[in-house]
This record gives sequence, structure tokens and C-alpha cells, in this order.
Amino acid sequence: MTRRAVAVVAMLTSLLVLAGCGSGVSSTTQSEQQSTAAAEASLRAQGFTKVTLRIRHADGTVEEHCVWVADSELERQQGLSEMTDPMIAGGEAMVFSFDADTDRTFWMKDTVLPLSIAWIDGEGAVVGTADMDPCPANVANCQKFSAKRPYRMAIEMAQGRLQDWGIGPGATVTLAGAC
Repeated sequence: MTRRAVAVVAMLTSLLVLAGCGSGVSSTTQSEQQSTAAAEASLRAQGFTKVTLRIRHADGTVEEHCVWVADSELERQQGLSEMTDPMIAGGEAMVFSFDADTDRTFWMKDTVLPLSIAWIDGEGAVVGTADMDPCPANVANCQKFSAKRPYRMAIEMAQGRLQDWGIGPGATVTLAGAC
């Protein structure tokens, strides 16, 4: 190797070491980022995709969030089972989308995180919400949660977060394209 090549390799190595040491990111943050990345890779490998969730508030303001969508029977059955990342793999929520009105119930079997759920009808109106706690592994019959009337979408997110996004009475919730 020439002196110039050795100097370039040494300089690049030094820059990489300095970038790692001086990143200002704590090991806890790095661990959380790695956990979120692993969870996202797992969801993508299972066929889940991300879409835009659009929320129109009663005052007319609109906000959008990138969320996971479960729109096949297999994805809806899997849902957030065994998810340990409260940021839900960088999507912060999962939307269960149905082609027609349904009255299916939800339960927390094999679900580790406490979740909140909102049921949305075909017009985008919120028809109900509930907070759901994990079902212990030793319980044979987990509690079931249902909407008061048929719905087209159900949104699950970390417990208490529905209010943060303004998902409740007066809001209209729709799905838009991929994000």
C-alpha cells in the first residue's frame, strides 16, 4: 500500500471512531433505536406495510401519521401480538382495515403492551374506544373488546395515546396512501 492509501485509510478509520464516540447518542437511545429497527424489520417480513392515517379534528385541522396497516386476514390475526416496542416499530399505531362493516371482537392474547383501541365506521367516525390490558399467559379466556356498532377500521396504539392524536368524538379518521 502506498503512503497516501495508508493515510486515507487511517483518516477514514479515525473519522468512523470519532463519529461513533462523539455521536451524542446514549447507549440506551442506541439500544431503543436498534429494538425499534428490529421490530420494524420483523413486521415488514410478516408482510405489514405503512400507510398514512389522516385525522380531521372537529375544528377542521388535519394531522397525519405514518402507521402500520393489517389488511389481510393473516395480518389481522397477528396484529400486535408479542410486540414489546411501545413506539410500535416506528409506526406508533396499527390500523386493522376491513373491506366491509364488521363486528369482530379484539383480545389481548399474547400481547405484551397495554393498548388503547378506537373503532372507526365507514364514514370515518369514531364509534367507540377502550383501554386494553395484556392477558396473562395462564388465563384460558382473555377478555374480549368490541365496538357498540359495526366498524371498518380499528386503531391500536400504546395505552393512552388516542387522546394525544385527538382520536375521539368529533374526529374523522381515514387512510391515505403509503408513507
